[in-house]
Amino acid sequence: MLVRVKTHLSLRNLQTRLEEKNRDMSEALEKLKNTQNQLILREKMAALGQLVAGIAHEINTPLGAIRASISNISNALSASVQHLPQLFQQISPERQADFFALSQAALENRNSLSSREARKMRRRLKAELEAENIDEADSLANTLVNMGISQDISPFVQLLKEKNNTFILQTAYNLFVQQNNSRNIMMAVERASKVVFALKNYARHDEDGLMISARVTEGIDLVLTLYHNQLKKGIEIVRNYGDVPEILCYPDELNQVWTNLIHNAIQAMGGKGRLIISVQTSEMSYIIVQITDSGCGIPDAVRDRIFEPFFTTKPSGEGSGMGLDIVRKIIDRHQGRTETESQPGRTTFSIFLPMRDA
Repeated sequence: MLVRVKTHLSLRNLQTRLEEKNRDMSEALEKLKNTQNQLILREKMAALGQLVAGIAHEINTPLGAIRASISNISNALSASVQHLPQLFQQISPERQADFFALSQAALENRNSLSSREARKMRRRLKAELEAENIDEADSLANTLVNMGISQDISPFVQLLKEKNNTFILQTAYNLFVQQNNSRNIMMAVERASKVVFALKNYARHDEDGLMISARVTEGIDLVLTLYHNQLKKGIEIVRNYGDVPEILCYPDELNQVWTNLIHNAIQAMGGKGRLIISVQTSEMSYIIVQITDSGCGIPDAVRDRIFEPFFTTKPSGEGSGMGLDIVRKIIDRHQGRTETESQPGRTTFSIFLPMRDA
């Protein structure tokens, strides 16, 4: 009886110690998860700090375009209010119809000419105007090209033969300036909104720790938007996106993966080269993201160490050595894998993400 009681007490003690160990392990695991989340968040904020100057430029540029366009519109509108009544008193209803047709043709133009093409068009238009014995051919040709009227001008020849042709064309040009600059303002607002939207979504931090349905390509494009100021200076972007479905994932963390890989690619290319981003599905139910740069490549001697924490080949102060370690941790959390191929002029990081149905 005594032996049975001792055995029972011993088992209870073992069970108590086991429960304590389980609690300790659970607490340690939770602390590890929190530490990893903090590490990812710090890396995201560090990357954001590096991008701030470029993002400020990306917003200031469209703001400058808006400011200039508003000034142009104001000046052209003042001229139009003054000139249009005077113009309609001077020309016949038939020529008024030609005037509006010319203005509409300019507004519908979407072609952008290089400086060389514009000079060639001016010479051709000047010759055509002179052949029609139209006065001020050089000035008219210049204004027509600025309005985008560079092809067939035969419908407007009679209008341009009017004795006050330069006044007529300048009045039409003022209408064009208002419309064209309004279009520029819309484009600038869209550009600034796109950057602000990307910044807002990048800075967001998901606290609940649950996978959500997201499209991988949208996260990649968001990161490319934030890096646009660095990329536009000499890097060609090639997007090879297949028809990939939404998957269950941690999109905020994946955005950090794309940030680290794209940032490394930009540095490897010295800001000039070709960046190819391919997103495809595989027969093994994976989405494969491949980021390929035309940079210097990874030396064979260090290739096996690039995912080690704190290992970096960058000069002191330019890298923490945590970027690729964080990439690996995030992909491991998605139960995916990473592969690397590198040679001078071509380095590819391949990310395999399992396609969990949303």
